[in-house]
Amino acid sequence: MNKELQDRQTGDTGAETDSRATSSRWICTSNHGFFPYAQEELRRKFGSLKSQVLESGEVGLVTLPAGTEQVLEQLQGEPPMFLRHLFPVQTEVKLEPGDTPHALLDRTVEAAKQQLLSRLKNQESLPQENEGLAAAVQVRKSGESLWAGSALELKEEIETRWCDASPGLRFVSRDADLVLSVFAGEESLYAGISAPSENLSDWNGGAIRFQREEGQISRAKFKLLEAERVFEIDFAGFKHALDIGAAPGGWTSFLLDRGLSVTAVDPAEMNAELLRNPRLTYLKKNADSVSFGSREFDLLVCDMSWSPKLTAKMVINLLDSLAPGGTAVVTIKLLSKKPLALIKEIIAMYTDARLQVIRAKQLFHNRDEITLYMIKY
Repeated sequence: MNKELQDRQTGDTGAETDSRATSSRWICTSNHGFFPYAQEELRRKFGSLKSQVLESGEVGLVTLPAGTEQVLEQLQGEPPMFLRHLFPVQTEVKLEPGDTPHALLDRTVEAAKQQLLSRLKNQESLPQENEGLAAAVQVRKSGESLWAGSALELKEEIETRWCDASPGLRFVSRDADLVLSVFAGEESLYAGISAPSENLSDWNGGAIRFQREEGQISRAKFKLLEAERVFEIDFAGFKHALDIGAAPGGWTSFLLDRGLSVTAVDPAEMNAELLRNPRLTYLKKNADSVSFGSREFDLLVCDMSWSPKLTAKMVINLLDSLAPGGTAVVTIKLLSKKPLALIKEIIAMYTDARLQVIRAKQLFHNRDEITLYMIKY
């Protein structure tokens, strides 16, 4: 592709692919309804931004006043809570009069080929030839997309064209060297090539999906499965867990599956099948009416649908039973219209109680909540 054509397609002079550039563009994704808070996080980090909504409440095209490398350095150094996924926009192909969607794909893939060659040339950590390079294509589309077919059909079309344009690529679903991300909006295709680690999540759009198991008690189990991956917690390395507000037992079942002994506290009924497990101790009580020995547990978890401040106080009152160096995984229900202020207040409560917050993140499987990963010191 010649430089003039590439400039016309991206709408600029290629500055967003230059690490020395003073601005860069990104497709940014949050959980539905939380995109304004993802924007606010970015605004606080970078001072200002320009944003165009591509999918209401969830996906936007964001221009940041910093080059690509600077953006990645700041986001990876202090990971955001609400921004679930992003990828750099290196190519924007607009639908012009007389265009067909397939003609847009051809131009998008040609631009991707040039970006791939440039990246291979400039990064010694990747093969200098694309022979055997593991590549993933991740495609999403807006509700009113210019692409009438399914996202899967679009992915297959792009893979076919990209394979023809760059012989030797090996397409994979996981553990890719590089990802070609494409978002099909109403008037444009947005595309960029990046390493999976640069996108905040290696899942398409940050949507980590698990298959529901036969007999699964609740979808709440997915939160701990996701926390295990995102926070890199080795739950199997713990011995005795305290699950506050455990019923009907979604988190308890996960911990039992990992081989832990679990003390579950809740006045509501637990799943009958779980009660047969000899490693489960069930206390049918409110958490504010129980007490335990000092340092009895090395893991404390809590996923209560209750006031976040009252939940925090309840957890803090039981912290003496968590050994120093022990882990706490707790959700904060975002009942307030000012969630950022609420989160700051709750984190301060836990910090004052000698819990170090390692990560605060709205996981894909969180709804109106975030998850805290903390260590007691």
